[in-house]
Amino acid sequence: MALREIREYGDDVLARPCKEVKEVTPRIRELVDDMLETMYEANGVGLAAPQVGVLKRIVVIDCTGDDPHILINPVILETSGEQTGYEGCLSLPGKSGIVTRPNYAKVRAYDLDMKPFELEGTELLARAICHELDHLDGHMYVEKVEGDLVDNEELSQEAE
Repeated sequence: MALREIREYGDDVLARPCKEVKEVTPRIRELVDDMLETMYEANGVGLAAPQVGVLKRIVVIDCTGDDPHILINPVILETSGEQTGYEGCLSLPGKSGIVTRPNYAKVRAYDLDMKPFELEGTELLARAICHELDHLDGHMYVEKVEGDLVDNEELSQEAE
């Protein structure tokens, strides 16, 4: 496993749609391991392959720190409800913005054995699913921000 460079806002790769994974090769397994390690090192809850410069439809998410979800070729099947709150991104460090997302999301994806499964989530997991899947289509949360981006330091000071 190795840490990968997280591409930042403005990098062309983040604006491009990703290709489906046809088979899980040793290189794909290594990519997933590296993505998990990179996400944990950066204190993130999700990471999409284009954020490490790979245009493949792969996402890793872990909202609890001990239950990683690996989603290959994920597709959102259903969403409902609404939540509005601050959202950030490892590809735009130090910034946050208010974004409205579904409060529930259901996704179908493949695991590392290319077996299909469904994952349902509410609140933070639903937000992470929607956020990361946007990356796979070349979109970032800044396109959905209501108002201005803020510095995370300002948010921390307001919370105190």
